[in-house]
Order: sequence, then structure tokens, then C-alpha cells
Amino acid sequence: MSNDTYRHKGLRRQLAQLLKEKGISNVEVLKAIEAVPRHLFLNSSFIERAYEDIAFPIGAGQTISRPHTVAFQTELLELKKGEKVLEIGTGSGYQTSILLEMGAKVFTIERQKALFDTTKAFLPKIGYNPKFFYGDGYKGLTVFAPFDKIIITAGAPMIPDALLDQLKVGGIMIIPLGDKVQVMTLIKKIADKKFEKEEFGEFKFVPLLEHKEWGD
Repeated sequence: MSNDTYRHKGLRRQLAQLLKEKGISNVEVLKAIEAVPRHLFLNSSFIERAYEDIAFPIGAGQTISRPHTVAFQTELLELKKGEKVLEIGTGSGYQTSILLEMGAKVFTIERQKALFDTTKAFLPKIGYNPKFFYGDGYKGLTVFAPFDKIIITAGAPMIPDALLDQLKVGGIMIIPLGDKVQVMTLIKKIADKKFEKEEFGEFKFVPLLEHKEWGD
């Protein structure tokens, strides 16, 4: 990547250090934050601030989340290399890239067509190749289920049943639950139709939109 410079790498090291100070302790998550060139995901007008711990707009009313939020959600997943992960809300593809960097097999769904097209064209150019899907994240991907882990990257008013069904027994789902403010929620599937729930504080996400009509 010719436009990923030593300076950018230095800024990523500083960002990883900042996240460590903010409580992120998973070494693999911090390594992934150091590896993924976040500045390439942003509109050029934001590039100078790419390695600050802030969110930025990416078009279609969506945002690229704060690095701390991405790291926090990823750490809660307890990801192991080779695990199959379903991501609801591809967005800019930054979270997707972090998961791939950690060795996950990523299936990612985006409902905003313009965003889907842009990210699908962009990620392979910087070496990240998830399985991309355009459609309603609430429905998941039955044909590829079950998944070891499921991560929802937008605020959800409720937990979609289809996603619970597609989670492996022993698997973990991370979902920001709530309307105006979301509570980061970890759901562990301990048996078929049996779940444990744990909450991890408030976050602010753009809403997860239900895809009523294809191509809207």
C-alpha cells in the first residue's frame, strides 16, 4: 500500500497504545488495530484525524465507528483464528478488516446499496476479502449458518430471532441494544434456545435498519 507510510504506522502504534490505556487488553485486537490502515477508509478531508479515537461519517447516513468501539466489540467476541463470523452492517469495512486481520472467516451483510458497492470494490484493493452480501442483516445468512460468532455494528431495537437461530451452541453474539442510546450486549448460546446475556455499558450507534424492500 503505497499510501500507507511510516508516519501512518507510527500513528497506529500510538492509537493501539491509547486503546490499551482505555482498557483494551486483548493483544490480537491491538495488533489488528496497528495493522489496518484506517486513514484509507475515510474521506480525504478527515485523513489527518484518522488515528484519533473518534467516529466519522462515511455517507448514506452511516459512520465509521470510534476505534475504541471497534476494539471493544471485537474483544468481547473472544475471537479465535479460523472462526466463522457473521457481521451485520459492513459499513466502511473497517470492522470487517479488523476481524479478517485476526484470522476470522468473515461473512458480512450491508443493506445500503451505495455503501455495499463502494466497500465491496475497495476492500480487496487493500488486501481484505470477506464474503460480501447485500441485503437485510436481520435475516442473517441461513445458508451459511451456523456461525461461531455474530457481531452487529449498528444499534438494534431488539435481538433478531433469525440471528439467534444462526449462532452455534457455545457461540457469542455482540449487539448494541436500544433505540436512542445502546447498551453493548453479549449473548452466549449455551444450548439450543437457551441463552445467557451480559451487558457492558452504553454506546451510541447509527440504527440498524430493517430492509423492507430490496433496492430502496
